[in-house]
Amino acid sequence: MAAVRLALFAYIARRLGMMLLIVFGASFMAYNLEAISSNPLQAFAENTAKNKTYLMHQLISQLNLDVPPPLRYFMWLRGVVAGLWGHLDLGMTRDHQPVLDSIALAIPITFRLVIASTILAIILGITIGMITAIRQYSRFDYVMTFISFLLFSLPVFWVAVLLKQYLAIDFNNFLEKPSISLPFLIGFGLVAGLIMASLIGGSRRRFYSVFLGVTLGAIGLMKLISDTNWFIHPGIGIIGVGIFAFGFAILVTQISTGLENRKSLTAATSAAAIVTVGYYPLQLLMNSKSSFLNILLVLVITMGLSGLIAYFVDKIDRRTNIRTALITALLGTLPLFLDRLMQEFGGYMTSDAVSNRPVPTLGQVNDLLSDQQKANFWVSSLDGIMHLILPTAALTLISFAGYVRFSRGSLLEVLNMDYIRTARAKGLTERTVIVRHGMRNALLPLTTILVNDFAGVIGGAIITEGVFQWKGMGQLFNQSLNTYDLNLFMGVFVLSAFLTVLANFVADLLYGVVDPRIRIRK
Repeated sequence: MAAVRLALFAYIARRLGMMLLIVFGASFMAYNLEAISSNPLQAFAENTAKNKTYLMHQLISQLNLDVPPPLRYFMWLRGVVAGLWGHLDLGMTRDHQPVLDSIALAIPITFRLVIASTILAIILGITIGMITAIRQYSRFDYVMTFISFLLFSLPVFWVAVLLKQYLAIDFNNFLEKPSISLPFLIGFGLVAGLIMASLIGGSRRRFYSVFLGVTLGAIGLMKLISDTNWFIHPGIGIIGVGIFAFGFAILVTQISTGLENRKSLTAATSAAAIVTVGYYPLQLLMNSKSSFLNILLVLVITMGLSGLIAYFVDKIDRRTNIRTALITALLGTLPLFLDRLMQEFGGYMTSDAVSNRPVPTLGQVNDLLSDQQKANFWVSSLDGIMHLILPTAALTLISFAGYVRFSRGSLLEVLNMDYIRTARAKGLTERTVIVRHGMRNALLPLTTILVNDFAGVIGGAIITEGVFQWKGMGQLFNQSLNTYDLNLFMGVFVLSAFLTVLANFVADLLYGVVDPRIRIRK
């Protein structure tokens, strides 16, 4: 055991040393390339002021432009090294603001913008990619392969502009008189029916039966939504929350253990029942004076009670039952929060700050909201979510396509391996073979991509932030290039570079978790 710990410590120390060396080399090259290619004195080329020479000398002194770039880099590096004893200094921006303060303001904005889209793209992309691999050469596989290739080829700025036009401007105009036309009803129903029928698959007769049923059901649902003015006063209600909760219970049980496992199904449906029955009592914890702690408290109640019931369902396989119940409770509680947000939508949309145009195209918050609205947790959260819709959708659509292709190819490669055929020959069910043996090994090559995508979050989304006017890390980096702000450029670059090499280190450690055959060399 001591030898293993020593080997692990030596491995981590060796990797950390390599990481610091890589960041040092990359930052040295980036600093010198940017210093040589940029010219802060260019602004004085057409300046006719009498004190032009004085201003130039002042800028040269301020930015140390009379010092060669390699030496200037080590002058800047002193502030970075000082961080080892708690005095990190990345210098001042051209606006005479500390670089650390500018980065500290931009990071939370970038997190809000990119984290949600990254998580959604990972969940949806890997899930659909795995399904297309399992259903290889099916109608669903062909449809999703076409869609993923189409989205993968689209530039993000073009997708963002289309979303601003159709999901913001046109949708806001639609809300002035929210009546769905007959051609849209038919078109929506046909698309929904095609997607669901392709997903379920089966014989030709089954395909057309599902297609017809889903098409008529989707048309009827959209007609009901149109007639009840649901877009003006949206909501899910206890019935909708219950439908979602029990739907999640069936889905989670099918993926986790299979519906034939009655104990796990009982645990999952019990969790769904707790969420549904607790709809009205939990509203007391979700009032206008709520905070994030109230959200956590609601989750603790629903998941705690669900786990407690699952514990007594069966003594043999308690861990599986508890896991199934907890996941069901977590997913089932999310529609409860969504319903609470929808309760505030009517008042939010008709307020003077929004003026019946709830889907914004620019910015991250609405500064015109009253102090009372900003103090209301659900109104302020709804405002933040509405500003997130368009940029999140743009980034999700582009990233989603890549995850679909990667996960599909990875699982197909795994399913053709000898140990998968051996597992099937032993009589294991197809669900067990795919979920417990196939998917876990298929995630191994995806580990590096997943971790690096999360590290890239800090770098920001330059194009998306520019289109939607979000002042995050991407725009900060763009600003540093446009204003020849070398200190600001290096602050963003070094942070991104360090997180990138750290992500690769974390990915290497995760390899040992995902695949126990991988061991650390001594």
